[in-house]
Amino acid sequence: MFPEFRDLITELKTSDHHFIRLFDKHNDLDRVIRHKEAHMEPATPEEIETLKKEKLLLKDQLYAILKKASASGA
Repeated sequence: MFPEFRDLITELKTSDHHFIRLFDKHNDLDRVIRHKEAHMEPATPEEIETLKKEKLLLKDQLYAILKKASASGA
């Protein structure tokens, strides 16, 4: 996710608690979605769709933080 911000992600993961929380939640959702899609965990298509939307919102928030930090030279 966001290879162009790899170094900045590493930096923010050590200094920005809000970013860390969002990043970890995004990764947790990704894992849950993969398990549900692989039928390792029970879920309806609607539940999976809801999780994907939540994950996308988190990704948008992470991107906004990365863009702001890169513009400010973090």
